[in-house]
Amino acid sequence: MRLSAIDTLHLKEALQNAVVKCSERCLYQSAKWAAELLDSVPDPVLSDLDQKAAAGLQGYQHPALSANPDPVEAELEAKELSKYLLAKSFFDCKEFDRCASVFLPDSLLSGLLSTKATDDTTLKGKGKASSAPPPFEQALPSLSQKSLFLALYAKVISGEKKKNEESEMIMGPQDLGTIKNSHLLIVSRFLERWFAERKAEDSDLPPSQGFLEYLYGMVMVKEKNEDAALDYLLNSVYLFPWNWGAWLELTNLISGVEQLNKITPVLPQNIMSFIFYANTAVNLYQQGQDLAASVNDLLKLFPTSSFILTCRALLNYHSKDLYTAEQNFSNLLALHPHRLDSLDHYSNILYVLNMRPKLAFLAHLCSSIDKFRPESCVVIGNYYSLLSLHEKAVQYFRRALTLDRSCLSAWTLMGHEYVELKNTHAAIESYRRAVDVNRRDYRAWYGLGQTYEVLEMNAYALYYYKKAAGLRPWDGKMWQAVGSCLQKMGKDRDGIKALKRALLADSYYDSTLSSFGSPGTADRMAQMDPEVLLQIATMYDRLGEVEEARAYMELCVAQEDGGATDNVDASAVGTSNPGESFVVHGDSPGSDGDAEGGYEGRGGAGQGEGTGVTVATSKARMWLAKYAMRTEDYVTANRLAMELCQDGVEVEEAKALIREVRSRMELADLTER
Repeated sequence: MRLSAIDTLHLKEALQNAVVKCSERCLYQSAKWAAELLDSVPDPVLSDLDQKAAAGLQGYQHPALSANPDPVEAELEAKELSKYLLAKSFFDCKEFDRCASVFLPDSLLSGLLSTKATDDTTLKGKGKASSAPPPFEQALPSLSQKSLFLALYAKVISGEKKKNEESEMIMGPQDLGTIKNSHLLIVSRFLERWFAERKAEDSDLPPSQGFLEYLYGMVMVKEKNEDAALDYLLNSVYLFPWNWGAWLELTNLISGVEQLNKITPVLPQNIMSFIFYANTAVNLYQQGQDLAASVNDLLKLFPTSSFILTCRALLNYHSKDLYTAEQNFSNLLALHPHRLDSLDHYSNILYVLNMRPKLAFLAHLCSSIDKFRPESCVVIGNYYSLLSLHEKAVQYFRRALTLDRSCLSAWTLMGHEYVELKNTHAAIESYRRAVDVNRRDYRAWYGLGQTYEVLEMNAYALYYYKKAAGLRPWDGKMWQAVGSCLQKMGKDRDGIKALKRALLADSYYDSTLSSFGSPGTADRMAQMDPEVLLQIATMYDRLGEVEEARAYMELCVAQEDGGATDNVDASAVGTSNPGESFVVHGDSPGSDGDAEGGYEGRGGAGQGEGTGVTVATSKARMWLAKYAMRTEDYVTANRLAMELCQDGVEVEEAKALIREVRSRMELADLTER
């Protein structure tokens, strides 16, 4: 993907305009995102410009510095300039109520709320009362859209601040997570009236600029009215596509790949839609060559963009290519050493790879930059967790949540720490709060499943494991958990199907790593988890299907050398439909695997050429030796028992088996004589 010099200039101009407009409305995160993207756009080569086009730039006034193109809005903005500057200064000083009252005094808002309530009461009255005209109509103030947005946005932020102040201590006895933003109702009523006036057929009011649609969509998301919120957010990105906050709200509303593919055709066709699709696909744990190519195309346009570089690192992370992901995050940190965004993911990778010196350096760096950022607290908490100081880790995760109650990583990782501390009640509550923040977080669902499994409540555990597997159907750990739970419940046939799905999922990762930086592909049957193979064989044995059990036991033993045996029908692993008989409760069928869990492992770092001797392969060898005894294949039984003695696993039982084999062989020789 390449842009001409003129197209590059237009892109820079649009991003500059976005920074100014978002800053004017105090959307500082969106302004920061646009400014970072702007800084990563290379300067065009002026020699490529058409001479006439270059000459036309003389005396050019940038759109961000020019007046509003709508004359009505421009006139209102000019009249309100003094009040707007006052309101913005209040907002910058975090005096949100004072900011809102500059344009929307409390008396006006309370009057609007009371007339609406009176109108609702009248409409619910008797027939003779309903024929009377509505008692409204308190006219809305004539304000520019910029000033109106600033006032209403300040009102929403004020409500969020009061909600946090009224909330109890994190995980305290009264912390139920039920406190609401009390200002949402009045903001919603005001915007409902405002949009109704503009939708009227005889309206001659100026068209909307997109920011109030964004605000109304954000309010509706908080009120759990997601369908209406989606419509308003789509309108917002059509009217002003450079507000990254609107795109992020859309991302949070999308629950699965099908929904993403459904709304993609109706999005505005520009670079922002392209960035949105790539970012949402990464958040849905997708992977593949197409997505990797899309991220690489974006890096050609924005080679030093911290956001795009983070997407690439997360893509490697989700595909379980942890060493490449760690290298990408390390390069990103070297390029932007003072940026704290997404460093909590980096700390999870370092935790999984057991890179304690690097994690210690990262924790020190974050603390020196800003110790009161949620990301810094999560990084420090991960460091203490790696040192097995779980109480200290919980303290920092709680601090992160005190700073930001919507910090997903902190809720999930705190649940992992409570599991380590054997506090299952607190762990379950932490995971539930994580699910409330983001229902797409498979780690929280998986953590709930594991916690209930520890409590031996297998029916509950199975439900949560299926939710996790629905979110990540190509993660073998999810299906292994489902299969193990079904095995404990005595549902061996379904358990076998789930565990076969786990084997197929692991082979999927092996065969796709080359798309994300690791060379080559792996044979599907070359490396399999011996624990899974042993579980499948055990369940076949319980079902009385001895030949199937023997085949999987031999496959399990073969994993010591990293491959399948010649006398095993390897295709048996994939013959059954692994999804048959499962009702997967998933919010979105993602694909690929992420290593960010802590208690479910926070990931895995890949497999070697062979597992060597393990407890699982030794158990399989013992089963095969006993099977050989039952079939009077004493030579094979003796060989397997001798191997068990050499392995040093189950030695006493192996020696007893050897003695029994020799006695039977001697008895057979005497019988023949």
